Amino acid sequence: MKLLAGNSNLPLSRAIARYLELPLTEASVRRFADEEIFVEILENVRGEDVFVVQSTSFPANDNLMELLIMIDALKRASAKRITAVVPYFGYARQDRKPGPRTPISAKLVANLITTAGADRVLSVDLHAGQIQGFFDIPTDNLYAAPVMSADIQTRFGDRNLMVVSPDVGGVVRARALAKRLDNAALAIVDKRRERPGESEVMNIIGDVEGRFCILIDDIVDSAGTLCNAAAALKAAGAEGVVAYCTHGVLSGGAVARVEKSVLEELVITDSIGNHDVIKDASHIRHLTIAPLLAEAIKRIAEEASVSSLFD
Repeated sequence: MKLLAGNSNLPLSRAIARYLELPLTEASVRRFADEEIFVEILENVRGEDVFVVQSTSFPANDNLMELLIMIDALKRASAKRITAVVPYFGYARQDRKPGPRTPISAKLVANLITTAGADRVLSVDLHAGQIQGFFDIPTDNLYAAPVMSADIQTRFGDRNLMVVSPDVGGVVRARALAKRLDNAALAIVDKRRERPGESEVMNIIGDVEGRFCILIDDIVDSAGTLCNAAAALKAAGAEGVVAYCTHGVLSGGAVARVEKSVLEELVITDSIGNHDVIKDASHIRHLTIAPLLAEAIKRIAEEASVSSLFD
């Protein structure tokens, strides 16, 4: 098989390659003066099983276009099978019509990836599980929960743990993590969002007094929800609060907001290559998902079970 890396997250791609003991396929991805993207595959890929690693994170549209063009180049070079490995699927939050005359962009992007020539998609913690159904090709949605639970057990295993969902929509994710943590207690923050990007904590469902709370979410963007939830948990008597999020978008003043909050720590995975953004942050830490993605890639190439990774 071949492993091809886009420019969105080269450190993660190299870590996956090291795990698989496989060199990255040589390719040239460059831009013309008007920012038009050009891709040239510099190795023979005819008849190969090729995995393209590219998150559609900031700049989302550039990285998405780069992914589509790489897939097209591989298709025209007669690759046997092309798997789009998209650790962070950037348009996943637009998975439904929130109002009249609005798009379902997640479905549009799924169509673009399929039309470009991808035969399979591999992603991590899709914002909504039903996005798998937007694709007309096989789609694997991996979960970062095993990586997170191992880290939590190592660092906080001796605490009186309680897993907390920052909103009602994340209860399934929080319950799955709580189950991995020896059936830890579960609480929910009931919040009301007045406008996009802003949230107001309304109520906490569950007794958090004297508990060490683990906030769990799939995406941290502005970090407003997490910071407000952490403040409410501390006010309700929580012993301490840490947050684990798969995708650290961290837009705008998110890093400064986390640094000033009552959160003891925010742990994000390296699904998004934003190492420069958090290099000076004392309360934000990276957790790698390279072994998880590499093992899934290996199993897909060998036609073995992927779901057994989470048994």
